[in-house]
Amino acid sequence: MVIKNAFYAQSGGVTAVINASACAVIETARAHPDRIGNVLAGRDGIIGALTEDLIDTSLESAADIARLRHTPGGAFGSCRYKLKSLEQSRREFERLIEVFRAHHIGYFFYNGGGDSADTCLKVSQLSAALGFPLQAIHIPKTVDNDLPLTDTCPGFGSVAKYVATSMREAGLDVASMARTSTKVFVFEVMGRHAGWITAACALAARNEGEAPHLLLLPEVLFDEARFLACVKECVDRYGYCAIAVSEGLRGPEGELMAGAGTTDAFGHAQLGGIGPQIAQLVKDRLGYKFHWAVADYLQRAARHIASKTDVEQAYAVGKAAVDMALAGKNAVMPAIRRLADYPYRWDIVEAPLDQVANVEHKMPAEFITADGFGITEAARRYLAPLIAGEDTPPFRDGLPDYVSLQNVSVARKLESFSI
Repeated sequence: MVIKNAFYAQSGGVTAVINASACAVIETARAHPDRIGNVLAGRDGIIGALTEDLIDTSLESAADIARLRHTPGGAFGSCRYKLKSLEQSRREFERLIEVFRAHHIGYFFYNGGGDSADTCLKVSQLSAALGFPLQAIHIPKTVDNDLPLTDTCPGFGSVAKYVATSMREAGLDVASMARTSTKVFVFEVMGRHAGWITAACALAARNEGEAPHLLLLPEVLFDEARFLACVKECVDRYGYCAIAVSEGLRGPEGELMAGAGTTDAFGHAQLGGIGPQIAQLVKDRLGYKFHWAVADYLQRAARHIASKTDVEQAYAVGKAAVDMALAGKNAVMPAIRRLADYPYRWDIVEAPLDQVANVEHKMPAEFITADGFGITEAARRYLAPLIAGEDTPPFRDGLPDYVSLQNVSVARKLESFSI
């Protein structure tokens, strides 16, 4: 049997647990030396393949690879680089195959969100058209939790745990000071089109009157008058109002309320700033003293408070990706299937990429309360198991002890390529 190398790359915004998937890919591949020769990682994602900047992971010790499981960020670097259609980006896609051929790569593992699923599918299609044997497997990852055919997306559970914890702690702070100081707290979290992270903030509240009191979801068009009336009612009743708002909140006509007028490499609108915008609205209309916070990168980098469930699932999909490739699968994604809520039970199943790519999974209507400002019990049943458990990283000198790999590149074999 011919022993082929594998290529692994990280794409898009990284998470607290994406390296757990990388750890699983490398450890599982090393367990099959008769099938996989080496795992070559793309430096800065797919750009590493295009520029033939491939990292030799065989130079990393087993101990350091194991430490990836509790290290946040992207160990090999990630990127936002959009490969369009096969026709529009044929030069780039053919370059990928050229690099894979030169380095005897027969397995392609792409760890990312919806755009990465699309790229993985196109690579599999082109490799088949060119007669180049390649198993292309997409490994799910996105804090937005918006991939279809999977119960959840690795990366989301840890973000959900972080924002719910932050909301509970900030809520206690504001409640303490509300009589003579801050009466409104606004917490901006990620979520372009889907409000999963905003919804997770609601897990912070156990009893009536606890923070958060209002959720502003991208699935619900913003109604200023109704919102302000609810804020006033909340302050009158509880003394303060804590609000969680998605960066992708949309106005009454469906327009992004915080669009910066620019786009990223994937063509998505650059977002940010809705938190202070909402806070200022409250100040201008109701006169309440306010504070606001933006979770930004902190929410997706917070490995110190990662969900144990999330870490386990991130590792499981990485391992399953290699197992599927070795079984001859192609153009598929290992997906998480929920078997039960309490206790939470799940397994891994195979999802076809042509049903994953370019499909966005938003919060279902039955997860949102009738007034649009909260989540239902069904949503709580779904969300609660995803933040369960602690997987605390090792600490040294009072801080988390994370690993930095050597990331030595293999020798190039082809002419340079400009992107």
